[in-house]
Amino acid sequence: MEGLARVGVRELRQNLSVYLRRVRQGETLEVTERGEPVARLVPLSPGGSVVARLIAEGKARPPKRPWSTLGPPLETGAPLTISEALAEQRAERL
Repeated sequence: MEGLARVGVRELRQNLSVYLRRVRQGETLEVTERGEPVARLVPLSPGGSVVARLIAEGKARPPKRPWSTLGPPLETGAPLTISEALAEQRAERL
């Protein structure tokens, strides 16, 4: 990518706060090791979270009600072993 600011790993390590400030201000930095690009530091999107991004892209829907309205988990009794659960599931199919 042309025009991308580059910084070596050693320089980044020695002046991390300086480079993080630049990224926080919107700059994208390419990190190099021995002159070869190995990573890119990019600012976070304003939404910040992956869920917010997915909702904005229309790939997820926001919840219709808050989590606090959900009741406690239902009691299921004694836990089953995997074998017991499989046997129970197979018996339901018959």
